[in-house]
Amino acid sequence: MSITPEEKTRLMKEYATKEGDTGSPEVQVAILTSRISTLTEHFKTHKKDNHSRRGLLMMVAQRRKLLDYLKGKEEARYQALIKRLGIRR
Repeated sequence: MSITPEEKTRLMKEYATKEGDTGSPEVQVAILTSRISTLTEHFKTHKKDNHSRRGLLMMVAQRRKLLDYLKGKEEARYQALIKRLGIRR
């Protein structure tokens, strides 16, 4: 249910703001979005998996906090990120 190291590395390279960037809000949100979409697919076949559902809700909350932080810091970066990820608000 987690993402592969290759996928995580690809996301880091794609959303990094500078070389070697692994902790910027853009990278963190991209990784969380990938994990959320993977879990969403998992729930289509495992509807009663409530333990994983709790983890999904925590990831969604963490992503929301990071997006709120980014929106408060720099609105343009926030808008660009949600557009690139296809997240609607």
